[in-house]
Order: sequence, then structure tokens, then C-alpha cells
Amino acid sequence: MKKTTFLLLLVPLTGYAQNYSGMNEADMQKMMQQMEKMQSCMEKVDQSKLKALEQRSKKMEAEIKSLCANGKREKAQQQAIAFGREIATDPSIKSMIKCGEIMKDAMPQITFKGVDSENTDTHVCD
Repeated sequence: MKKTTFLLLLVPLTGYAQNYSGMNEADMQKMMQQMEKMQSCMEKVDQSKLKALEQRSKKMEAEIKSLCANGKREKAQQQAIAFGREIATDPSIKSMIKCGEIMKDAMPQITFKGVDSENTDTHVCD
């Protein structure tokens, strides 16, 4: 079941790769091999820990939204930053990031608007 779900999530990537003019058959094959390596790596990540992190994230999101709705913007911002730092040091998240790095050289560089932005004036409540 996990394999099927994972592969379904990758379908848009293969469509993108097919439409990307700089990608040939060998590049496509390399990308598919890297995807398999990444999938194998992801299967080693403790799913129960990820599920627990997901639940904590949902709870934190609700708390932050409540703080924002009650005008406690600074407290909401502080909690979001603290939680982000905690998540960034979590071993399960670090393992997932390591797995994701397997794909770094297999795909053409894709830039998403806002991700590479140097705008640090954003606020969790906005």
C-alpha cells in the first residue's frame, strides 16, 4: 500500500520530466532509479514517529491559529519558531531530508515561487 501511494505521488514528476526538454531517456532512467533508492530509504523511517509528529503538528497549528485569532501574534510567532526548530532537529525528519537528498541530482532544478525568497518579514498569522 505504501509503495502504491508513493508511486502515485511521483506520477506528476514523471510527467514533468517527460515534458522537460532537457531530459532524455537516460536521464529519465536515472531519475527512476533514484526514486527507487529514495523510496527504499523512506521505508526505513519510523512511520509511527512520523505519525506522532503529524499529530503534534496539527495540534500546534490549531494552537497557533487560536493565538492569531485572539490577537496574540507575537506569542504565535514565538511558538511557531520554537516548534520549527524542534522539528528541524528531530531524527525522523533528518532521515527524511537525507532520503530526499537522493533525488537532488536526479531532477532538473525547480524553483518554487516564494521558497527561495529572502523575505524574512513574514509572520505566522499572515
